[in-house]
Amino acid sequence: MWGRLQSLLGIVKKKPLYIRSLKEQDIAAVMSIERQMYNYPWSEGIFRDCLNVGYSNWAFIKDDQFIGYAILSVAVGEAHILNICLDPLYKGQGLGQQFLVELIGVAKKKNADSIFLEVRPSNTAAVKLYKKAGFKQIGQRKNYYPAADGKEDAIVLSLDLTVNPA
Repeated sequence: MWGRLQSLLGIVKKKPLYIRSLKEQDIAAVMSIERQMYNYPWSEGIFRDCLNVGYSNWAFIKDDQFIGYAILSVAVGEAHILNICLDPLYKGQGLGQQFLVELIGVAKKKNADSIFLEVRPSNTAAVKLYKKAGFKQIGQRKNYYPAADGKEDAIVLSLDLTVNPA
């Protein structure tokens, strides 16, 4: 009864944790998190380009606070997570896993049969998260990421969405 009354009155209760489309006005928050999390962050221009070219760009919201973002490219049945990041204040709470599950759901809704990503081997928390979600290593890209001592390889991971129930 209360839910119906709320609906009739136009009262909308927001979910405490959800994703929504990333917006131009989110760029400052994106850059704040990006700079905290990466020694070699993407530039503001790269994020603006991602918005302009029509990638699947997502904001992760918890209790009305912007806590993370993801850039997902989807084409011809394949999705590629180009960037996914969570505010360091929210690390270790299982939120990264929830965000990843949401992105997998987006890829499925966009008819992707598989999802790919690259990750630094030194980012052990991320590697563990992806493997827990069912991603499998399918390759390695030599000298892919900038690093203090030159370059760091990338592990290439893939998830088959046709068999994964996530």
